[in-house]
This record gives sequence, structure tokens and C-alpha cells, in this order.
Amino acid sequence: MSNKAKGKINPDMLSKYGIYLVLLVLFVVSWMANENFMTKSNLTNVSVQIAVGTILAFGQTILIISGMLDLSSASVLALAGVLSISAYLSTGSLIIGFLVAVLVSVACNMLNGLMVTKFKTPPFIATLAMMTMARGAALLYTKGQNIYQIKDYTIFGQGNLMGIPIPIIFLVLTLIITWYILNHTVFGRSIYAIGGNEEAANASGINVDRVKMKAFIFNGILVGLAGVIFMSRVNGGLPNGAVGYEFKALTAAVIGGTSFSGGVGTAFGTLAGAFIVGFLDNIMVMVGLDSYLQQIVRGAIIALAVIYDIWSKSKGKSKKLIMVEETKEKVS
Repeated sequence: MSNKAKGKINPDMLSKYGIYLVLLVLFVVSWMANENFMTKSNLTNVSVQIAVGTILAFGQTILIISGMLDLSSASVLALAGVLSISAYLSTGSLIIGFLVAVLVSVACNMLNGLMVTKFKTPPFIATLAMMTMARGAALLYTKGQNIYQIKDYTIFGQGNLMGIPIPIIFLVLTLIITWYILNHTVFGRSIYAIGGNEEAANASGINVDRVKMKAFIFNGILVGLAGVIFMSRVNGGLPNGAVGYEFKALTAAVIGGTSFSGGVGTAFGTLAGAFIVGFLDNIMVMVGLDSYLQQIVRGAIIALAVIYDIWSKSKGKSKKLIMVEETKEKVS
């Protein structure tokens, strides 16, 4: 290999590990911008703050890789959360309250899955409809009022286990499960195959509808978990809570390298994307950046992430076309 070739940056390596480099640079810059950024309490606080959005992002990652998405996650989170608290206050059982949140969320996501698989509704439309229905159901159930005095329910979002905040424990467990599914299961391989080329996946014997339904069910479990943590952290059942969290989740997934075109994405990439957003929000607050300007910065980051995704995909297609043409010339 020539010295010139050695000196070149491998585009594939940059695409694969570039997000972690961005996270490292942001971490160092944030540390330099404010010395309090590096404190244990601040880093713990950031991790707890991003827990709900990141758990939602893992569900979005599974769906986006398979060529879908979920716009209803925040609304379903609110519905599952208020029903979970209501069940806990009625029974006094934290376990029942937790299970209610998961079951409600899974039921909503199964309905999403049915609309997508059986009625061939585009995921954007199906989940947009569920977003409106779930939020309306949460408001109808509570009559638009918040539920207070949730007693020991706060343990899910405010408790600690061996000195570690419980939201962080849930975040780590969700990361490990998502990573394992994507990398070591037939279900995970099927998700990548469907997102890469649904027709080819179907021709190879993969039950596309079943896999999509499983993806929605997994997403439902995570949304239910996120609902429990969110309501516990805000110390009440808020039917209007978590507005916009679906976009936080989508942002973390896309910044982390999950492609809207499907077939591409990783659990650790999504985690890195979530921390990039979390660190950025944290340092903008620390340096006193205007809140409206913060929104502009967040929007610009999303736009750049999507533009980069589109550019990298088009570049990849161009390379493939060039290789095909070169092969044809050699054969002829």
C-alpha cells in the first residue's frame, strides 16, 4: 500500500465511527466552555434527563431500520402514564401500575402495526392518527386535569439503586436489549433486511408483516417504560405531558446514524446521538444561550443530520453505479 493510500481517511470508517468522534469533540468543547460541565452531578443529571427520550429513541431505531417510524410515541406515553398512575392509586401495587403502562402502550402499537400491515397504511399516517387519538384519550380520561399525589410511584423516575438513579439503570438495560436484538437475533437481521429491500426480504422467505408487528410491539414496551419514568420524574400524571418527545427520539436516532431510508442504524449510535443532543442542551443552558436561539440550533442539527444521511446514501449509490459500469467495461 502506498503512503498516499495510507494517508487517506477511509470513508466507511468515518461513516461508522464519525458520530463517536463528534460526541468526543462536543464533550471536550463543553468541558472547556464551562468547568462545571465535567462534574459528576452534572453528567449524572444529563444522563437522567435524556433517559426518557433515549428509551423512546431505541424504539424509533428499530422501526426506522425496518423502514417505518412512530409519530405517536409521546401521546401514547402520556396515555399509558396516566392510566398507569390511576391503576397504581387504585390498587396500591407498583407492579400493576407498571404492567398497565406497558400493556396500554403495546395495545396502541399493535393497532399501529395492524394499520400498517393489514390495511397497508403508511406508517406516517397510521402513527399520526394514533398520536391524535392517544392524546385525546388521555385528556378524556383525566378530563384535562393532572393527577397529583402519586406517592411511591415516584421511585421509578426519582429513586436510586446502589447509588445509581433508576432511570439510568433502565436506560442501560434498554440499550443492551436493543443492541442484542439488532446484532444477535433472527428478528434483528430481518429488520435490517426489510429496511434494506422489503421485496427482496419477502422473496427470501421473511414474513414481513410479522416482523413489522414485532417491531411495533417492541416499540410499545419501550414507550410504556418511558411513560412510567416520565410521569414519575414530573411527580404527576400529565395528560398533556411529553409533548414533542417523539421528535427528540427521532432526532437522537437520526443523529446517531439511523437512516430514514431504512436498513441502517445501531443501538450505540442512537445512544451517542442522544448524548450529543443532551450535552448540547446542557452546555447551551450553562452558557446562558437564549432559549429561542437554542431551538434554532436544535433544528439546524436535525437538518444537517438528515442532509448528511441523504448525501451519504447518494454517494454510496454513485459508487455502486461506477463499479457496475467498470465491471461491464471489463466484461466487454
